[in-house]
Amino acid sequence: MSLEMESPAEVMNNELVPVDPQPDEPINSEMQIDNLERQIINTETPANNVEAQPTRRRKKKSIVWEHFTIETVGPGTRRACCKQCKQSFAYSTGSKVAGTSHLKRHIAKGTCPVVLRNQEKNLSTPFSAPSKMGTYSDTPKRRYRTASVPYFAFDPDRCRHEIARMIIMHDYPLHIVEHPGFVAFVHNLQPRFDMVSFNTVQGDCVATYLREKQNIQKVFEGMPGRICLSLDLWSSCQTMGYMFVTGQFIDSDWKMHRKLLNVIMEPYPDSDAAFSHSIAACLSDWSMDGKLFSVAINQSLSDAAIDNLRALLSVKNPLILNGQLLVGNCLARSLSSMVQDALTSVQGIVNKVRDSVKYVKTSDSHEEKFLELKQQLQVPSAKSLAIDDQTQWNTTYEMLLAASELKEVFSCLDTSDPDYKDAPSTEDWKQIETLCTYLKPLFDTANLLTTPTMPTTNTFFHEAWKIQLELARAGASEDPVISSLTKLMQENFDKYWRSCCFVLAVAVVMDPRFKMKLVEFSFSKIYGEESASYVKIVDEGIHELFLEYFALPLPLTPTYAEEANGMTMKSEDPQGIGLSSNGLGLADFDVFIMESTSQQSRSELDQYLEESLLPRVHEFDVVGWWKLNKVKYPTLSRMACDVLSVPVCTVPSVSVFDTKRKEMDSYRCSLRPETVEALVCAKDWLHSATVDTAPSPVKMEVPI
Repeated sequence: MSLEMESPAEVMNNELVPVDPQPDEPINSEMQIDNLERQIINTETPANNVEAQPTRRRKKKSIVWEHFTIETVGPGTRRACCKQCKQSFAYSTGSKVAGTSHLKRHIAKGTCPVVLRNQEKNLSTPFSAPSKMGTYSDTPKRRYRTASVPYFAFDPDRCRHEIARMIIMHDYPLHIVEHPGFVAFVHNLQPRFDMVSFNTVQGDCVATYLREKQNIQKVFEGMPGRICLSLDLWSSCQTMGYMFVTGQFIDSDWKMHRKLLNVIMEPYPDSDAAFSHSIAACLSDWSMDGKLFSVAINQSLSDAAIDNLRALLSVKNPLILNGQLLVGNCLARSLSSMVQDALTSVQGIVNKVRDSVKYVKTSDSHEEKFLELKQQLQVPSAKSLAIDDQTQWNTTYEMLLAASELKEVFSCLDTSDPDYKDAPSTEDWKQIETLCTYLKPLFDTANLLTTPTMPTTNTFFHEAWKIQLELARAGASEDPVISSLTKLMQENFDKYWRSCCFVLAVAVVMDPRFKMKLVEFSFSKIYGEESASYVKIVDEGIHELFLEYFALPLPLTPTYAEEANGMTMKSEDPQGIGLSSNGLGLADFDVFIMESTSQQSRSELDQYLEESLLPRVHEFDVVGWWKLNKVKYPTLSRMACDVLSVPVCTVPSVSVFDTKRKEMDSYRCSLRPETVEALVCAKDWLHSATVDTAPSPVKMEVPI
């Protein structure tokens, strides 16, 4: 028998097993011929004897054969039968083989009803064969690629829920569900999903808002102290205003929260009644009457408007210190106003610098020449130039600061680039440097408001008194450039300092590292010989505030209820004298105890103030300290809880550096006010989690 040399492959029948040479054995042509002859002999076996020689057929290695068996249903016709649902599929007819792709789809895609039921019991686990089929011990060389992907049953309600969350979290318009491109996209992802209408998705968004609102209300139920509100008024193209009401408070676990509570449409935003109406609506909506501690607003009100606001709020809210803590200004808005006043005073010079930066940054060739000149002059500054965004004052400050450090390059740029003209003069650069010097403390303070963690109120006393001191010194400077530049800044910050100085001072007294000592020190720097009278105001105010807290009953929260129950259990009459355990008939006795121990209660504050100061560590969790000492200072800790949660800013961190008031976009103005509130508030709640009180990094150095 004569044969040409061929590679051993399947011959005449695709069920023959290829014969591969062993890697460790030499290829022998006689061995190949013998193997090939044996395969040819096997193919000459009559068809009716094939079933009698199963050992000669190649073992099927596809994973589908763990779930299917092959059954002969007629002459030359075989079908694959599913072991689970017993459904049969075409496999082979004569010499035609149907393959296994449709069998894989039956198992992996979940069309098998038995497999589908098994997978729905545990959607988080990848598909695997039922246990009664056993496991396949030898890992096959090829596996179906989608076998390890978990199967999730199609749930149209969950799809609707996720679309609503997507719209809320990313500010997509509600009408996106009617956009042809989005409809086609979803249909290609899941043809079985019926796209919802505008009205349906609007209802789904409101339902998401209501579910999240219930979670916030549960947190309020355990709140041991009071809540502080901040109000931020947005304008709109329709002359209506939208009041953003944010609540800040400490919960029963002594964790700080800051939540957007309401977005209220105000038809007459310029009226003084807009703020009082929004506050009253918020307190009513959240059942917070009697729990308001302070209010911060983002614009100045007249004295008459403030008195009117206090009168309205006092109806359902007990006034703390006759309302001295009720109204405060927004620190971010005050800083922004000061910066704009300073920039306006040297607007022409700022424009010169901005044009110079634009000249360099808007041309690659200009920037290349600038960098070459910087290298030649060996200017050490590592700052890079950037054109500012005039709606964000921090970008203008950073542009001026970088340009002032590179002033030497700008001064010499015209020598290497004749097209560059109108460079700032030496006197111009001097004014820019002076401007940056007095903008820096404002920039540093505003940056504290942008931190992801939430600084407590005491942190900002350090920043505010240093700004006040520096501006007072600048105003008294003999340098006309400095005095004229800072005059408007000082007048603007004086308004903020007069409005918020007291509450900031009370907050820093609640910091056991400083207490009254820092108030005495800072006031001596600011007020000089008159400082004693201002220190006395703070000292008397904090003692009066403490007495008011002592007179207030403990809040009926789960935390205090547990503590009260524990005290009741300990104080039960062991001798059986016969006093009622619920205290009925002892109201007069409670009054007697309160009156007779008033002097002792005052000593709780006095004891705290007389104790030595804690070490001034760089980071200190002041709220955590009061949590640990609430047993030692039960009344004072409640007061500290409220004082330290007073907000100093009415705007979110992304808007701290804004130079213009926020404006509601025209699309949202076209929606119902209830829908706008649901979309905006739900976004805040979905994005934010409980924020731990930040160990506030307070700078210890003080100007002398």
